[in-house]
Amino acid sequence: METIFRGGLYADDVVLITGGGSGIGQATAIEMGALGAKVAICGRRQERLDQTAAAVTATGAECLAHTCDIREPEQIAALVDAILARFGRVDVLVNNAGGQFPVTAESLKPKGWDAVIRNNLSGTWYVTQTVATRSMIPQKHGRIVNVIANIARGFPGMVHTGAARAGVENVTRTLAIEWAQFGIRTVAIAPGVIRSTGTDQYPPELLEAARVRTPAKRLGTVDEVAHAITYLASRPASFITGATVYMDGGASLWGDTWEIP
Repeated sequence: METIFRGGLYADDVVLITGGGSGIGQATAIEMGALGAKVAICGRRQERLDQTAAAVTATGAECLAHTCDIREPEQIAALVDAILARFGRVDVLVNNAGGQFPVTAESLKPKGWDAVIRNNLSGTWYVTQTVATRSMIPQKHGRIVNVIANIARGFPGMVHTGAARAGVENVTRTLAIEWAQFGIRTVAIAPGVIRSTGTDQYPPELLEAARVRTPAKRLGTVDEVAHAITYLASRPASFITGATVYMDGGASLWGDTWEIP
Protein backbone atom coordinates (compact mmCIF):
# COMPACT_ATOMS: atom_id res chain seq x y z
CA MET A 1 0.00 0.00 0.00
CA GLU A 2 1.21 3.50 -0.86
CA THR A 3 0.41 5.76 2.07
CA ILE A 4 -0.77 9.32 1.54
CA PHE A 5 0.29 10.51 5.02
CA ARG A 6 3.50 11.89 6.45
CA GLY A 7 5.85 9.48 8.13
CA GLY A 8 5.53 9.12 11.88
CA LEU A 9 1.90 10.27 11.99
CA TYR A 10 1.13 7.51 14.50
CA ALA A 11 4.46 7.49 16.34
CA ASP A 12 3.99 6.42 19.97
CA ASP A 13 0.31 5.49 19.43
CA VAL A 14 -1.03 2.08 20.42
CA VAL A 15 -3.80 0.99 18.07
CA LEU A 16 -6.27 -1.88 18.43
CA ILE A 17 -8.04 -3.05 15.28
CA THR A 18 -10.75 -5.69 15.54
CA GLY A 19 -11.23 -7.94 12.54
CA GLY A 20 -7.61 -7.28 11.67
CA GLY A 21 -6.96 -10.53 9.86
CA SER A 22 -8.27 -9.50 6.46
CA GLY A 23 -9.92 -6.83 4.36
CA ILE A 24 -10.31 -3.32 5.74
CA GLY A 25 -8.86 -4.27 9.11
CA GLN A 26 -5.73 -5.73 7.58
CA ALA A 27 -5.17 -2.73 5.29
CA THR A 28 -5.64 -0.33 8.21
CA ALA A 29 -3.22 -2.26 10.43
CA ILE A 30 -0.51 -2.21 7.77
CA GLU A 31 -0.93 1.50 7.06
CA MET A 32 -0.96 2.57 10.71
CA GLY A 33 2.03 0.35 11.42
CA ALA A 34 3.93 1.95 8.56
CA LEU A 35 3.12 5.33 10.12
CA GLY A 36 4.73 4.41 13.45
CA ALA A 37 1.93 2.83 15.49
CA LYS A 38 2.26 -0.12 17.80
CA VAL A 39 -0.49 -2.36 16.47
CA ALA A 40 -2.73 -4.92 18.14
CA ILE A 41 -5.12 -6.94 16.00
CA CYS A 42 -7.76 -9.48 16.91
CA GLY A 43 -10.01 -11.92 15.11
CA ARG A 44 -11.21 -15.49 15.31
CA ARG A 45 -8.68 -17.11 12.94
CA GLN A 46 -5.08 -17.15 14.10
CA GLU A 47 -3.67 -17.97 10.67
CA ARG A 48 -5.17 -14.81 9.19
CA LEU A 49 -3.94 -12.72 12.10
CA ASP A 50 -0.45 -14.13 11.65
CA GLN A 51 -0.45 -13.10 8.00
CA THR A 52 -1.43 -9.55 8.90
CA ALA A 53 1.08 -9.43 11.73
CA ALA A 54 3.86 -10.44 9.34
CA ALA A 55 2.90 -7.63 6.97
CA VAL A 56 2.76 -5.12 9.82
CA THR A 57 6.13 -6.11 11.26
CA ALA A 58 7.60 -5.87 7.75
CA THR A 59 6.95 -2.13 8.00
CA GLY A 60 9.14 -2.02 11.12
CA ALA A 61 6.22 -1.83 13.57
CA GLU A 62 5.46 -3.99 16.58
CA CYS A 63 2.34 -6.11 16.26
CA LEU A 64 0.37 -8.19 18.76
CA ALA A 65 -1.98 -10.73 17.14
CA HIS A 66 -4.53 -12.18 19.56
CA THR A 67 -7.51 -14.40 18.83
CA CYS A 68 -10.76 -13.03 20.21
CA ASP A 69 -14.46 -13.54 19.58
CA ILE A 70 -15.88 -10.08 20.27
CA ARG A 71 -19.23 -11.62 21.16
CA GLU A 72 -17.64 -12.97 24.35
CA PRO A 73 -16.82 -10.37 27.06
CA GLU A 74 -14.38 -12.73 28.78
CA GLN A 75 -12.31 -13.03 25.61
CA ILE A 76 -12.31 -9.27 25.19
CA ALA A 77 -11.03 -8.86 28.74
CA ALA A 78 -8.21 -11.30 27.99
CA LEU A 79 -7.38 -9.38 24.80
CA VAL A 80 -7.16 -6.06 26.62
CA ASP A 81 -5.07 -7.68 29.38
CA ALA A 82 -2.59 -8.83 26.74
CA ILE A 83 -2.43 -5.40 25.09
CA LEU A 84 -1.90 -3.58 28.37
CA ALA A 85 0.78 -6.08 29.41
CA ARG A 86 2.62 -5.57 26.10
CA PHE A 87 2.07 -1.88 25.33
CA GLY A 88 0.64 -0.33 28.51
CA ARG A 89 -2.36 1.45 26.97
CA VAL A 90 -4.68 1.84 23.99
CA ASP A 91 -4.80 5.20 22.20
CA VAL A 92 -6.86 4.27 19.15
CA LEU A 93 -9.63 1.70 18.71
CA VAL A 94 -10.91 0.73 15.26
CA ASN A 95 -14.08 -1.34 15.60
CA ASN A 96 -13.93 -3.11 12.26
CA ALA A 97 -15.02 -6.69 13.09
CA GLY A 98 -18.42 -7.72 11.82
CA GLY A 99 -20.25 -9.93 9.42
CA GLN A 100 -23.57 -10.37 7.67
CA PHE A 101 -25.20 -12.13 4.77
CA PRO A 102 -27.75 -11.12 2.10
CA VAL A 103 -31.30 -12.14 3.04
CA THR A 104 -34.84 -10.90 2.53
CA ALA A 105 -36.52 -9.67 5.70
CA GLU A 106 -39.37 -12.19 5.51
CA SER A 107 -37.01 -15.17 5.30
CA LEU A 108 -34.56 -14.12 8.03
CA LYS A 109 -34.49 -16.67 10.87
CA PRO A 110 -34.19 -15.73 14.56
CA LYS A 111 -30.79 -17.45 14.70
CA GLY A 112 -29.48 -15.29 11.84
CA TRP A 113 -30.86 -12.09 13.37
CA ASP A 114 -29.35 -12.86 16.78
CA ALA A 115 -25.96 -13.82 15.33
CA VAL A 116 -25.55 -10.56 13.40
CA ILE A 117 -26.83 -8.35 16.22
CA ARG A 118 -24.48 -10.05 18.70
CA ASN A 119 -21.50 -9.61 16.43
CA ASN A 120 -22.03 -6.22 14.83
CA LEU A 121 -23.75 -4.34 17.66
CA SER A 122 -23.17 -6.11 20.98
CA GLY A 123 -19.59 -7.13 20.18
CA THR A 124 -18.69 -3.61 19.10
CA TRP A 125 -20.10 -2.24 22.35
CA TYR A 126 -18.33 -4.82 24.53
CA VAL A 127 -14.95 -3.95 23.00
CA THR A 128 -15.58 -0.21 23.18
CA GLN A 129 -16.65 -0.20 26.82
CA THR A 130 -13.79 -2.47 27.90
CA VAL A 131 -11.09 -0.47 26.12
CA ALA A 132 -12.53 2.82 27.38
CA THR A 133 -12.86 1.82 31.02
CA ARG A 134 -9.53 -0.02 31.15
CA SER A 135 -7.41 2.51 29.27
CA MET A 136 -8.92 5.55 27.54
CA ILE A 137 -10.94 6.98 30.43
CA PRO A 138 -8.15 6.63 33.03
CA GLN A 139 -5.59 8.17 30.66
CA LYS A 140 -8.01 10.94 29.60
CA HIS A 141 -7.61 10.51 25.87
CA GLY A 142 -8.62 8.19 23.07
CA ARG A 143 -9.89 7.99 19.49
CA ILE A 144 -12.51 5.51 18.35
CA VAL A 145 -13.52 4.77 14.75
CA ASN A 146 -16.54 2.53 14.20
CA VAL A 147 -16.83 0.89 10.78
CA ILE A 148 -20.52 0.61 9.92
CA ALA A 149 -22.24 0.51 6.50
CA ASN A 150 -24.37 2.49 4.07
CA ILE A 151 -27.53 2.76 6.19
CA ALA A 152 -28.59 6.26 5.14
CA ARG A 153 -31.77 5.03 3.44
CA GLY A 154 -32.28 1.76 5.29
CA PHE A 155 -30.56 -1.46 4.27
CA PRO A 156 -32.88 -3.49 2.04
CA GLY A 157 -31.63 -7.04 1.70
CA MET A 158 -29.77 -6.93 5.03
CA VAL A 159 -32.26 -5.85 7.68
CA HIS A 160 -30.24 -7.52 10.45
CA THR A 161 -27.01 -5.65 9.86
CA GLY A 162 -28.88 -2.44 9.03
CA ALA A 163 -30.38 -2.50 12.51
CA ALA A 164 -27.02 -3.32 14.12
CA ARG A 165 -25.06 -0.68 12.22
CA ALA A 166 -27.69 1.97 12.97
CA GLY A 167 -27.29 1.09 16.63
CA VAL A 168 -23.52 1.57 16.38
CA GLU A 169 -24.02 4.93 14.68
CA ASN A 170 -26.18 6.04 17.61
CA VAL A 171 -23.58 4.75 20.08
CA THR A 172 -21.01 6.82 18.17
CA ARG A 173 -23.05 9.99 18.61
CA THR A 174 -23.90 9.28 22.24
CA LEU A 175 -20.32 8.59 23.29
CA ALA A 176 -19.11 11.70 21.48
CA ILE A 177 -21.11 13.64 24.08
CA GLU A 178 -20.73 11.45 27.18
CA TRP A 179 -17.03 10.79 26.80
CA ALA A 180 -15.87 14.19 25.56
CA GLN A 181 -15.12 14.96 29.24
CA PHE A 182 -12.50 12.20 29.12
CA GLY A 183 -10.77 13.49 26.00
CA ILE A 184 -12.28 10.68 23.90
CA ARG A 185 -13.77 11.29 20.49
CA THR A 186 -15.82 8.84 18.45
CA VAL A 187 -16.54 8.80 14.74
CA ALA A 188 -18.08 6.34 12.32
CA ILE A 189 -17.24 5.53 8.73
CA ALA A 190 -19.88 4.04 6.46
CA PRO A 191 -18.34 2.28 3.46
CA GLY A 192 -20.46 1.33 0.50
CA VAL A 193 -19.81 -1.91 -1.36
CA ILE A 194 -16.09 -2.59 -1.03
CA ARG A 195 -14.18 -5.25 -2.96
CA SER A 196 -12.74 -7.39 -0.16
CA THR A 197 -12.49 -10.95 1.15
CA GLY A 198 -15.88 -10.38 2.78
CA THR A 199 -17.77 -9.31 -0.34
CA ASP A 200 -15.94 -11.95 -2.40
CA GLN A 201 -18.31 -14.42 -0.73
CA TYR A 202 -21.36 -12.70 -2.23
CA PRO A 203 -22.86 -13.82 -5.57
CA PRO A 204 -21.09 -12.08 -8.47
CA GLU A 205 -24.40 -10.86 -9.86
CA LEU A 206 -25.14 -9.09 -6.57
CA LEU A 207 -21.82 -7.25 -6.68
CA GLU A 208 -22.36 -6.31 -10.31
CA ALA A 209 -25.80 -4.95 -9.49
CA ALA A 210 -24.25 -2.89 -6.69
CA ARG A 211 -21.61 -1.54 -9.07
CA VAL A 212 -24.20 -0.49 -11.63
CA ARG A 213 -26.36 1.21 -9.00
CA THR A 214 -23.41 3.18 -7.58
CA PRO A 215 -23.07 6.62 -9.22
CA ALA A 216 -19.28 6.20 -9.40
CA LYS A 217 -19.88 2.95 -11.35
CA ARG A 218 -17.30 0.98 -9.41
CA LEU A 219 -16.74 -0.71 -6.07
CA GLY A 220 -14.49 0.74 -3.41
CA THR A 221 -11.19 -0.76 -2.28
CA VAL A 222 -9.97 -1.67 1.19
CA ASP A 223 -7.00 0.68 0.80
CA GLU A 224 -9.32 3.62 0.18
CA VAL A 225 -11.27 2.85 3.35
CA ALA A 226 -8.04 2.35 5.31
CA HIS A 227 -6.83 5.80 4.22
CA ALA A 228 -10.05 7.36 5.50
CA ILE A 229 -9.91 5.51 8.82
CA THR A 230 -6.27 6.50 9.25
CA TYR A 231 -7.18 10.16 8.84
CA LEU A 232 -10.25 10.04 11.09
CA ALA A 233 -8.29 8.36 13.91
CA SER A 234 -5.35 10.75 13.64
CA ARG A 235 -4.54 13.77 15.78
CA PRO A 236 -5.03 16.21 12.85
CA ALA A 237 -8.71 15.14 12.83
CA SER A 238 -9.12 16.00 16.51
CA PHE A 239 -12.11 18.34 15.99
CA ILE A 240 -14.21 15.64 14.28
CA THR A 241 -16.44 13.74 16.70
CA GLY A 242 -19.91 12.24 16.60
CA ALA A 243 -19.91 12.31 12.80
CA THR A 244 -20.49 9.57 10.24
CA VAL A 245 -18.43 9.79 7.06
CA TYR A 246 -20.01 8.06 4.06
CA MET A 247 -17.57 6.53 1.61
CA ASP A 248 -19.69 4.89 -1.04
CA GLY A 249 -19.23 6.49 -4.44
CA GLY A 250 -22.51 8.37 -4.01
CA ALA A 251 -24.63 5.26 -3.37
CA SER A 252 -26.20 6.74 -0.23
CA LEU A 253 -27.56 9.64 -2.28
CA TRP A 254 -29.03 7.97 -5.34
CA GLY A 255 -30.19 4.68 -6.82
CA ASP A 256 -31.65 1.42 -5.57
CA THR A 257 -29.53 -0.78 -3.33
CA TRP A 258 -31.66 -3.90 -3.80
CA GLU A 259 -34.03 -4.87 -6.57
CA ILE A 260 -37.54 -5.02 -5.13
CA PRO A 261 -39.65 -7.77 -6.78
